[in-house]
Amino acid sequence: MSEHTDTGANGIPAATVVIFRNAPQGGPPEILMTIRSREMVFAGGMAVFPGGRVDPADFDLGASMGGPLDPDEAAHQVAVVRETLEETGLVIGLTGEIDAAKARAARNFLQETGELAPVLDHFCWELDLDQLVPFARWFPKNERIPRVFDTRFYLADLGTGAVEIEADLSENTHLFWTSAQGALDAAERGEIKVIFPTRRNLERLALFGSFAEASAQAQAIPVRTITPFIGEKDGTSWLNIGEEFGYPVTAEPMDKVARG
Repeated sequence: MSEHTDTGANGIPAATVVIFRNAPQGGPPEILMTIRSREMVFAGGMAVFPGGRVDPADFDLGASMGGPLDPDEAAHQVAVVRETLEETGLVIGLTGEIDAAKARAARNFLQETGELAPVLDHFCWELDLDQLVPFARWFPKNERIPRVFDTRFYLADLGTGAVEIEADLSENTHLFWTSAQGALDAAERGEIKVIFPTRRNLERLALFGSFAEASAQAQAIPVRTITPFIGEKDGTSWLNIGEEFGYPVTAEPMDKVARG
């Protein structure tokens, strides 16, 4: 198999999060997924994890934090906190007096301001980015897709998960909890559609019986940028990733690949 030449494309900075909760009836943990509006240019109609692009205000807030995190990394984690609240109504990566009523009010306030910093000030909340575990980074810069995102993936844990969620209905049409294997099975049945990175991440997530297991593997494997590449196998084109990133499946025939 041979790797494509680097095109040098500039990726749009983005961040997304895999939110875990304990399964209500026991068994493998559940994760939160959202169906993107069919009108969206990127991954329209696809099942993805909550997240989105990193806004200028996220970079400003990340740069103002100080502490051990690189400002660029901090900005991506800020974007995860903001996008999760905006898209789902869930509060992650924050500390303070937080309950369902305040979460709803904060979401409404965020939709008015578009920035996280005023929300923190208004509700006397503070960022607690230790709640986020870096998991992966995907940058499909060699692929011919409408928009190329350089996306960092994180893990977060809700524990019992007895919280309210509601789709924002602008970018997303539906939110649902499922096990990683359940999502893969639904994709095989044609009930949901997933793009290449989402499928690979679901396969990796299906390895874990708990958030602790997922977090341990994520911390044991350094996050390095994954850039899929096309290669030939038995006369067929395959989309591949490297073997060193912790994924159980590292290739898929091009004629079966769903893209954004």
